[in-house]
This record gives sequence, C-alpha cells and structure tokens, in this order.
Amino acid sequence: MEWLSQRCPLLPAGQGCPRPSRGTLLLVVTLSLLMYPVLRSLALQLHSAVTGSYISGTHSIAFINCLNEQIAKDIARAIMDKKLAAYVNILPKSSALYFWKGELEESTEILLIVKTRTSKIGELSNYVRSIHPFEIPEIISLRIDQGNPLYLKWIEESVPRD
Repeated sequence: MEWLSQRCPLLPAGQGCPRPSRGTLLLVVTLSLLMYPVLRSLALQLHSAVTGSYISGTHSIAFINCLNEQIAKDIARAIMDKKLAAYVNILPKSSALYFWKGELEESTEILLIVKTRTSKIGELSNYVRSIHPFEIPEIISLRIDQGNPLYLKWIEESVPRD
C-alpha cells in the first residue's frame, strides 16, 4: 500500500509532484478541443469500416437550375466528364417566380439533381459557377442522412476521393 502514498516516484521522498502551470493546462484543454473533430471523424470512419455502416453526411445532393434543356445537358455532361458526381438527373421544365434586381420575374427552368460526395461540393460549386450562363447560378446542396446502403456505396465508388 506504500505506492498509494507516493505522489511522484522519481522525486526524493517527502517532496510532492510539481503542479502543472495554468499555461500548460490551457494548452492541454485547447489541444483537446481542437483535436475532437479529427478524432471523432477517425472514430466514425473506423466504425464504418468495421461494421459496414453508413456515415451520415458523407454524400450530398446538389440542386442546380438551368435556363433550358440544352444548357442543363451541357452542364450535366461537364460535371460527369470531370467526375464530380456519380449521377445527374435532368428534370423537365418547372415554373419559377423570383425577385431579380428588385423586380418580380417569372420563368421556366430545368433542374439538375446531382449526387456526389460531400467533399466534392466545393469543387462542384466552383466549376458550375465557372461554366453557368447565369450571373448568380442556383447551386444548393443538402447532405444525405440515410439511404439505400448499396446505392450510397455506388456513389462512393463512382466519385474519386479528393
């Protein structure tokens, strides 16, 4: 039971262990907080690899509106050629009402629904903005929470990692 009374076995008997400074404690707490997202991500990836389960938010769906069917097809093909998506739906004309430069506008548009990795959304958005004819193209993404595991695995296999 003598080991219970020893506080620092490396120091001579009768001397206690030195206390860490506030700076050291602050550094440890700060590093712990900064490392949490990385460690959580690694733990989720390890869990997914071991169990074969899906990590919520790994994939996303992006919505992109286009002026007409030809522009929609051109943008969809360009996205696929760059391997920025596994799948692009081209939905038929829809009516749209919106404010543009202070005026109420009405138009018909074609909607692209793009399935990809969440990690590719930034690159996808930048690329579409560079080729889209609209001054401010609509590019909105939502993370996929759940879905058919085989389909989600197919998306992962179809879109290269960063």
